Order: sequence, then structure tokens, then C-alpha cells
Amino acid sequence: MDEIWERAVETALDGQTDVASVRTLTLDGAVKCVHGRLPPPSLFEKFHSLQHLSIANIGVSSLEQFPRLQNLQKLILSDNRIAGGLEFLVEAGLDSLRDLDLSNNRIQDINDLRPLAELRLVSL
Repeated sequence: MDEIWERAVETALDGQTDVASVRTLTLDGAVKCVHGRLPPPSLFEKFHSLQHLSIANIGVSSLEQFPRLQNLQKLILSDNRIAGGLEFLVEAGLDSLRDLDLSNNRIQDINDLRPLAELRLVSL
């Protein structure tokens, strides 16, 4: 499964080799999470300058072990199967995150969003 993710990232980079300077990474629909899990955090954590990550429509249901991306400002998680576990975003130390898209997921209760109060979001 990790190889599929690595190939999807490589395709999204479109030949760019300096991962330290990548600011935007869009993997929408590029991979389908069979077990609902994200790849190992190390796949994304090498992108030190990443500000915008879009992983919409990949079938993710768990945000456990979400990567530590200190500079991430915008995260798009729309069209997945997320029903809770948003505390993992807080645990990942996403201090720069301002814009979070959780549309079209399986969050049913406002209390499921409570962990996000610890983040400094401008847009949810």
C-alpha cells in the first residue's frame, strides 16, 4: 500500500525533486484507502514547507498518526469517511492550520468537532 502512496505523491509532484520546497500537494482521489488509514506519517513529513494538502475522496476514515506538518495552513479532507478522531489533528501539532475542509464526511454530531477548538481555524 505504501508503494501506491509513493507513486501517487511522485505523480502529483510532476517531476519536482526538491521536496523541501513543495508548498502544495494535491492527492484527491489518487489512492483509495482500503482500510481507511493514511500512509505512514514519514511520507508527508519530508515536505517541510507544505502549506496546502488536499487528500479528498481517498476513503480515509481514521486520522490516527496524522503527520506533523508545522507549516500546513490549509487541509482538505472532503469526501471521505471521517466520523471522528479529530483530536489526532490537534496531536499532530498543526499550529499553522487556518483552513480545514471536512465537507461530505460522516461527522454527525457537533460535539465531534470539539477537539478542533484547540486549533486556530479561520475557516471550517
